[in-house]
Amino acid sequence: MKYLIVSLFFFSLTALAQNDEKSQELLNKMSKEIKSLSSFYMEFSFTMKNAATGEDTKESGKGYVKGDKFNASLGDNEIISNGIKIWTVVKEENVTYESAADDEDEESINPKRLMTIWESGFKNKYVKQDKLNGKAVHVINLFPTNPGEVQYHTITLYIDVASSELSKAIMKTKDGTTMSYEIVSFKKNPEIVASKFVYDTKKYPGYKLIRD
Repeated sequence: MKYLIVSLFFFSLTALAQNDEKSQELLNKMSKEIKSLSSFYMEFSFTMKNAATGEDTKESGKGYVKGDKFNASLGDNEIISNGIKIWTVVKEENVTYESAADDEDEESINPKRLMTIWESGFKNKYVKQDKLNGKAVHVINLFPTNPGEVQYHTITLYIDVASSELSKAIMKTKDGTTMSYEIVSFKKNPEIVASKFVYDTKKYPGYKLIRD
């Protein structure tokens, strides 16, 4: 499904880069930490700009994760999964698309997968240590192993030196679009009510349910 754009941000295009030890160590540490959590909650800001088309969008999003279950939103759109089914709620269409979790589209916004997207399909390179909002960050570039199959050219990750957590990521596409995500809040192991991971038709009156 291509109704939510948040995970488009996590694909890129550039060949012949090689993983280096420093960047791989940092990414492995981040993946290990995410997988050790029983649950997490995140808030982020999203911007998308393209000077040629005049695109200039800014939205906020959030995500809840517990095991294989998740609930994520960007602007007015939402995606919910109980680990067995996925419901993609598209407000502008008054439609909810239901599918099996095993058939999850790579462009869906599964927060857990997005927070570990670098684990497969990418090469990485440590760039430098820099400052972001007054804090020291590691800067790492990601490059896809199959660049001819994607429409993007570079993802840059900004990782907090003190916490080893993702602070920001920027992606640029071949058509000149720049997408930027900045983590506003990240909470580890919060209590999350079970209803967050179930699609309740009563909350979406008038929405048509389409099953794939």
